[in-house]
Amino acid sequence: MAENGVLRQRRAALEDEWARRVPLLLAAAGRGAPAGARVRDEVSESWVRSLATVDPQLQSAPPGVAGARWAGSPLRGPVTELADELRGIAEDAGFVAAVTDESGTILWTCGGRVMRRRAERVNFAPGGRWDEGAMGTNALSLALRTGRPSTVFSAEHLVAALHGWVCYCAPIHGPDGRVLGVLDLSTTWDRSHPLALPTVRGLTSAIEAGLRDALRARAGAAPAPGLALTCLGATAVTSGGRALHLPPRQLEILTLLALEPEGFTPERLRDLLYGDRPVSASTFKAEISHLRRALDGAVATRRYALTTPVDCDAVRVLRALERGDTAAAVEEYRGPLLPLSEAPGVADWRAHLEVVVREAVLAADTPDHALRYGERAPYDAEVHRHALRLMGPRDARRGIAASRLGAALRA
Repeated sequence: MAENGVLRQRRAALEDEWARRVPLLLAAAGRGAPAGARVRDEVSESWVRSLATVDPQLQSAPPGVAGARWAGSPLRGPVTELADELRGIAEDAGFVAAVTDESGTILWTCGGRVMRRRAERVNFAPGGRWDEGAMGTNALSLALRTGRPSTVFSAEHLVAALHGWVCYCAPIHGPDGRVLGVLDLSTTWDRSHPLALPTVRGLTSAIEAGLRDALRARAGAAPAPGLALTCLGATAVTSGGRALHLPPRQLEILTLLALEPEGFTPERLRDLLYGDRPVSASTFKAEISHLRRALDGAVATRRYALTTPVDCDAVRVLRALERGDTAAAVEEYRGPLLPLSEAPGVADWRAHLEVVVREAVLAADTPDHALRYGERAPYDAEVHRHALRLMGPRDARRGIAASRLGAALRA
């Protein structure tokens, strides 16, 4: 009986706190942010757990130990390989990037000076403890608890000092499937962006590939052969396990060559890259030459095609759909193809991938695919309706789909 009384008190506190925060979320939603009047189930459940140990008026995360943990962390090598890319994304978009261990302690961060100062005020810095028991409901703690990507927006955070923030997280899995930590991108709520979570997913995939290569190296195996290309939602390129940092035009060329293994004539590839733009032949050939050097000569000279195997996430999506495996396709589809590219050929492939994946989701007779796809398509009301139609009245996930549908209809 005493235990039930405690639970009732926690739920009452949750309801009071949520009633106070609804105006904050609705005000933010008026600025186009993905929020709604109904608390998400995973957030409310986390609040109930958190209120037992965390004061919502806490000013900053409690301190922990980072230095020794980071020195011995298996994440250090893969994250260091991606450090330049992480810094570029964080500084250009006004984010702070962070990596934690499996306990939720931040081990490494980067970002612009202004955002890092703001983050340090709440100890979103190396050593800060962001597990649920220490800092309440936040994206890092949810990703660690569920093993799935997570976003927490503004007043969904239990701690009031975080109401000015939005956080995007994805768990980092080791080769054995264990969660080793999370990668987080955080910023102020008014800078929230629908591509932030796909970006985190893509970067996490690159870290996980680095972990697999490190395991192979320790076992005495040769590095992974050929190329590995991530181009859905975010970008990452490795060659033989080594990270390559390619400029946008070369990424576009590599992506097109991966999607068309038979290659292109020079004229056709130039059209797919530039369309009607007046770009000289020498500029185009220079881009090809730079890419060929970066890939150690792995681009044929007369008919442009890759001469080495390439493992590409967009190609995996297409292959999964060809064999009727919608679950695998949805899992691989982490966002639009090179979302910032305006190259005509990339835009055509982007539209094609979006259509075929979405149609497969809408044709499925299980809500699982629509729920998963809905994480990356927050404003697609038809997908959220489809998920609701397929779920029974007692399905605990109905609240997730209903909340997403409400947000999509208000957008």
